[in-house]
Amino acid sequence: MKLFSKSISREGPGWAKMVAEEGEDLWHAYNLIREGDRVEATTFRKVLRDTGAGGESERIKLKLMIAVEGVEYDAEGLQIRLKGRNMTENEHVKLGAYHTLELELQRAFTIHKDVWDSVDVERIRVACDAAASADLAVLLITEGLAHLCLVGSACTLTRAKIEGNIPRKRGAAAAGYDKAITSFYDKVFSAVVRHVDWDIVRCLVIAGPGFTKDQFREHLDKEAQRREVRTLLLNRSKILLAPASSAYKHAIKEVLAGSVAAGQIKDTKAAKEVQALADFMTMLGHDSARAFYGPGHVKAAHEMGAIQTLLITDSLFRTNDVHKRKQFVAMVDEVTAGGGTAHVFSGMHASGEQLNQLTGIAAILRFPLPDLEDEEFEADW
Repeated sequence: MKLFSKSISREGPGWAKMVAEEGEDLWHAYNLIREGDRVEATTFRKVLRDTGAGGESERIKLKLMIAVEGVEYDAEGLQIRLKGRNMTENEHVKLGAYHTLELELQRAFTIHKDVWDSVDVERIRVACDAAASADLAVLLITEGLAHLCLVGSACTLTRAKIEGNIPRKRGAAAAGYDKAITSFYDKVFSAVVRHVDWDIVRCLVIAGPGFTKDQFREHLDKEAQRREVRTLLLNRSKILLAPASSAYKHAIKEVLAGSVAAGQIKDTKAAKEVQALADFMTMLGHDSARAFYGPGHVKAAHEMGAIQTLLITDSLFRTNDVHKRKQFVAMVDEVTAGGGTAHVFSGMHASGEQLNQLTGIAAILRFPLPDLEDEEFEADW
């Protein structure tokens, strides 16, 4: 994310003008913009012009500000759609009329808020910190299925899904198998060449069960030489192999938690999320009185000053309930101020999806609370 300018008063009003430079930046914008905010951006509108020989529609460029009433995120189309009422005097769009702004890559926008809380301020800092991105590409592959994903600090984007019908390697079908697997590998090779930008990516990890990953690595090297694909030849040392239980996206957490790519991603937000969740699950299995999840139990533990590590997903902060969001923000601030650690998980990572299945909030405690463990709560937030 590129930040052009800002005027922000923490816990007060302000604005920030920025532009999304890559797909992950749009995820940050989606988490920043909420109902009640005002967003200013360039947009396009069809208008009817009277030419004397009948009306003709023309698509014109406008700069509008809307009061946001709805936010939609399209990960595949790399777009955010904002619905709201127009706040800008304009001859083509009436004041108060509904309009949809579409935020896309390389299109600047300005967010105006009545209150910028600490989570929003931190979100902007992370989004604009180039070093915060993992710059990691992961190819998950098994016979007949491959997913090529780009893993950033806050977002895992699937860039290609390749499928192939591979016959069983037996008897007369062996010749058909060789042809099918070669065709499949060629499609995966093309996806790697098309989607992996070696000016950005530090490491490509080829992972999956069995020996398919090893066989594809050999195919990749041979084809790079045969086709003289210079980018692959120059970056051969950045391509690593790693084990994974499947070729589906959820297996990325195994890659992040493993030792193969540790040197490239150990200090990134994504890797820290995976490790924090692994620590929580370990504690839950060994000493459940020190590992709580669910808003009621976590809130009660926080009120007793017991939280050492807080795990919370960004989806909880996208609520339109201002009071509820303030409580989540306050918990993050208070845990950090008390010497603890707060991890705000991205719902666009496998670890964030897993935490969402555990209500979206969990905590590792400084000391056990066995009495609290057995209580039932009806949280008021």
